[in-house]
Amino acid sequence: MLKPFKVDGMEWTRRTALQAALACAAVGPALAEPAPRATSRLILLGTGGGPTPKAGRSAPAQVIVVGGDAYVIDCGNGVARQLVIAGVPLKSLRSVFLTHHHSDHNADYGNLLLLSWAASLSTPVDTYGPPPLKRMTKLFLEMNDVDIRTRIADEARRPLADLIRPHEIAGAGPVMRDANVTVTAALVEHPHLSPAFAYRFDCPDRSIVISGDTRPCEALVALARGADVLVHEVMYLPALEALIVSEPNAKSLKAHLLASHTPVEEVGRVATAAGVKTLVLSHFVPGGLPTIPDEVWLAAVRPHFSGPIIVGRDLLEL
Repeated sequence: MLKPFKVDGMEWTRRTALQAALACAAVGPALAEPAPRATSRLILLGTGGGPTPKAGRSAPAQVIVVGGDAYVIDCGNGVARQLVIAGVPLKSLRSVFLTHHHSDHNADYGNLLLLSWAASLSTPVDTYGPPPLKRMTKLFLEMNDVDIRTRIADEARRPLADLIRPHEIAGAGPVMRDANVTVTAALVEHPHLSPAFAYRFDCPDRSIVISGDTRPCEALVALARGADVLVHEVMYLPALEALIVSEPNAKSLKAHLLASHTPVEEVGRVATAAGVKTLVLSHFVPGGLPTIPDEVWLAAVRPHFSGPIIVGRDLLEL
């Protein structure tokens, strides 16, 4: 057995020391240092929750950019325009992930692909989400067939259908891996839509978890364990009561929201249970007018999470 010894506080055996020395000699001193890790950018494209357009917040969407490649999570109304405003080229789109099939999360799924193609996208895009993602993709292409065929003929474009590779995921586990990210899904609880997913992106420099829409659940806590950043939906119950009182379906709407989303205090508890480093609030319910001040959200979360808390806003980059 080789007896270990210590150098600069690190434990070595003679064999590992020799292997390290040979490796450095093989590549030369200029290349012995490890290559710098790629830096990830997380941009909150839209932070409002719910299907109705809002003056102060765009519909739910995020993008993670690594190595010049863009990975979009959820496609609320206006996601392509938000990407352009954020300075993310549409032609850099590499993958799209849908957490679930509520319209505030998928309304512009097809439009993002179509508009990116119109903006010179020429590389394939893999899309991921619950069934029936493949049928949705097919029907969107059929709906826009006249425009697509015309642009192929007039502008010599590659057929859009050749660039879209939809993948349906029905359960938790690994989703995809490439040179930039490893993506894992968890099944979250969002009645009455199933399956609904949260996604974890393990990037070269950090881990980022997007909760999707969910009530508090252990699956999300497990997925987010030790993550650097957790972007979590949030609901403020006192303002919710005032918001829905005038709705004709107030009773049913309130029951749905309480069963399907996470009150702001519970978001803090989820983040603490998962041991995440930074908590980012997004998908605000209510997210329209009158605006709830940042201080209100922070005050509700702080007793339950001691780490950094960021109240999200549209186009905020982290």
